[in-house]
Amino acid sequence: MPLTLPPLNALRAFEAAARTGSYVAAAEELGVSAAAISQQIRKLEDYFGKQMFIRMNNRVVLTDAGHAIREGTAAALQMISDSTEQLVSDRSRSRLVISTIDSVAEKWLIGRLVNYSRLYPDFRFDLRVEPDPADFARHNIDLRIGYDPGQYPEHVIVLLEQDVVLPLCSPAYLELNPAAARIGMAAVPEDDLLHTSWGESFGSHPTWHGWFVKAKLKPPLDTKGFQVGRSSLVLDLAREGLGVALGQRMMAQRDIAAGGLVALSDISIALGHPYCLAYPRAKGRKRHLVALASWLAEATATTETS
Repeated sequence: MPLTLPPLNALRAFEAAARTGSYVAAAEELGVSAAAISQQIRKLEDYFGKQMFIRMNNRVVLTDAGHAIREGTAAALQMISDSTEQLVSDRSRSRLVISTIDSVAEKWLIGRLVNYSRLYPDFRFDLRVEPDPADFARHNIDLRIGYDPGQYPEHVIVLLEQDVVLPLCSPAYLELNPAAARIGMAAVPEDDLLHTSWGESFGSHPTWHGWFVKAKLKPPLDTKGFQVGRSSLVLDLAREGLGVALGQRMMAQRDIAAGGLVALSDISIALGHPYCLAYPRAKGRKRHLVALASWLAEATATTETS
């Protein structure tokens, strides 16, 4: 005999709203919009022919019918959740869907994920590269490393570094341009400047003109030199000796430590927002997620102060 069941997505939305007392809080927990929660509640009310909630200011309160349905379903849902969690935790390997922007993936995240994976051999990840803001629900994202925490107001946020840009070049470039090695940026030809097209993900766009003004040097008259559409590629070109990049210190840490890039000045310009880690509150119990987020934040703080 087939089971008689209400719409399960609607029941899940109902349980979250009943437990939190808020459509907004339920939406944040489930990684959907408050409008989607409201739509699922209406679907459940249509199914039972009963009103589930009474709205009171920004909160919702269960009706008698809502209480009766919750009492009959909460234990069953908890049992399903516990069984699922047990099955998932019994897997020999744990996998996280990690999303980030291209420059972070290439210049900052990969090495750290490798190190974390060596510390925890059971850890596995799916790494996706996509622009901000990322759609957590649509792409089933567990953890996002992005720019500007304001783009993820409904998620748990862990702040990382607020990066700066400064003049970076290779030792090979300085060998070919001894005046730049002696004098600094005042001796760098405008044609040797590497420019970054920051794209829509960044709310601030530091430029060579702004840097020269801050350094109290004569700014370039025009955008001469090379123009590149990704901040990570600008660092690559600088490392190859093509010119001087106004490069991100956070992204260039490994190259600087290895001697592949050197700074021609300590003067820097801060980006408009910090980088951040973001994840849905409901994902917080997923194995490795909180531990990885804390580990990445601590690793960043250690590098910043070292």
